[in-house]
Amino acid sequence: MKAYVFKVLVEEGKFEDGRTAYHSYCPVLNGYHTWGYTYQEALTNIQEAVSLYVDDLIASGKAVPIQDS
Repeated sequence: MKAYVFKVLVEEGKFEDGRTAYHSYCPVLNGYHTWGYTYQEALTNIQEAVSLYVDDLIASGKAVPIQDS
């Protein structure tokens, strides 16, 4: 089994009502964004999203994007 490593970013932001929110995304996988009420929740959510997306690419026989250094 091949392992893939992708950089993900988690940024602190605010909901419209002023509560803290965390936005997470993977720059190399355009369109894969998620969020969480906590930093850890946002990180877990993007890890799950990326994993599912890569599994789907592999199952479909499509190329997995390569992370630039």
